Amino acid sequence: MTADTPSLPLRDDRLIVALDVPNALEGLALAERLGDAVSFYKIGLGMLTGGGLALANELKSEHGKRIFLDMKLFDIGATIEAAVRGLAQFDLDFLTVHGDPHVVRAAKEGAAGKDLKILAVTILTSLDRSDLDGALIRPGDIAGLVVERAARAFEAGADGVIASPQEAAAIRTLPQAVGRLIVTPGVRPAGADLGDQKRVETPAMAIAHGADHIVVGRPIWRAPDPRAAAQAILAELATA
Repeated sequence: MTADTPSLPLRDDRLIVALDVPNALEGLALAERLGDAVSFYKIGLGMLTGGGLALANELKSEHGKRIFLDMKLFDIGATIEAAVRGLAQFDLDFLTVHGDPHVVRAAKEGAAGKDLKILAVTILTSLDRSDLDGALIRPGDIAGLVVERAARAFEAGADGVIASPQEAAAIRTLPQAVGRLIVTPGVRPAGADLGDQKRVETPAMAIAHGADHIVVGRPIWRAPDPRAAAQAILAELATA
């Protein structure tokens, strides 16, 4: 590279921006506003009927972005395997399934031969102990249950897990976590509205606790300047 060659922006894919907007047109418009500041996007169930898969393909093939498809699949093994096999044809990067071992094993079978990483959901970051009681989940503190579910998901073959930043450090100490991914939603910049999240940390703290990627949605796309909001988070990550 000569002195006259403009330097390219560094891609920091530790930040995954959640495109939690109603449809693919709004998602694409947001991605265009963010431009080269963001290299990794999450597309979830909320956009599935609004063209989410088409947007995923466009961002991947035409814009060179990495894609996290957040489907949180849960069903019998045969159905999970078939669903994941179909989704794996889209050349995406991450896919979530529930962290039950039979689900994880089936998902890995469906993704066989592809680069798609299967991430197991432990306990949603919007839940606390009272929510688990209401769902008849066995007693125990959430952190302990998350770590146990993570260990079982790793043993079943998961490439990584989804957990809150508050549990990332304990998961990272698991022998089964060596070489596996930890992706943390429930991340909020200091002073940001928590929304429906209950187990949160700042971006830098999530990375310091052992997360490989953080997922941030509303603090970016609700900001007056989404690109500046994303860049501020990336600047914070650079200090982690």
